[in-house]
Amino acid sequence: MTSTPERPVPPVVLAIAGSEASGGAGAQTDLKTFHQLGVFGCTALTCIVSMDPKAGFDHRFVPVDPEVIHDQIEACAGVHTAIAAVKIGMLGTAPTIDVVEAALEEYRFPTVVLDPVLICKGQEFASARAVDDALRSKILPRATMVTPNLFESATLAGVEEITSVEALKDAAKRIHDQGAPNVLAKAGPSLGTGTALDVFYDGRTLEVLEVPAVGTERVHGAGCTLAAAVTAELAKGATPLEAAVTAKNVVAASIG
Repeated sequence: MTSTPERPVPPVVLAIAGSEASGGAGAQTDLKTFHQLGVFGCTALTCIVSMDPKAGFDHRFVPVDPEVIHDQIEACAGVHTAIAAVKIGMLGTAPTIDVVEAALEEYRFPTVVLDPVLICKGQEFASARAVDDALRSKILPRATMVTPNLFESATLAGVEEITSVEALKDAAKRIHDQGAPNVLAKAGPSLGTGTALDVFYDGRTLEVLEVPAVGTERVHGAGCTLAAAVTAELAKGATPLEAAVTAKNVVAASIG
């Protein structure tokens, strides 16, 4: 009888994500959230993002060379031989998606949470759409759980827009049908329910998750925080639904 290798204490999680200079989103927020929830975080940076205060906070986006991304993931996997979970944030270019797809194939990480950052403010639409399609075809099917926001849920589900809870439920089901075992489709306060509302779907269980809304506007970095919290909780052994519930409470507490 063979024994199962014990997980490191605390569990190790890897964020494959962009650097967001203000510290309010991206890999910086991922590491803060990992630490808060008692897991050890390491990172592979995919791009450098700085918001331009002189141009409506458009994103100044500089991709990291794919070989450098490969080397970062290789280093993390070599130093930490038992990475419990991976959170994937902004990828941004087709070559980045290719190198991350290859790393997921090579290392076979047991849990992958995809926060599918699609078109960001300031990107040119046509090239961004090509990246969105690559993300859908190459990374989404490898995810254990995907956490799209309202715009991303509509894009991935192939619908024009989502304006109701029922439409968000339908989008979650459509995304699940594309190969994502667990979907947490995020609306936050955007559907006018007076709550921060998300929909969880795993092919069997459909749950509407709500907490009191803090204000009426979307908060920069809330999505990164939620996906990072989901990743941390899954690394600690929570079920996907348990991880989603805890993550929503973490975000609400962070904003409040």
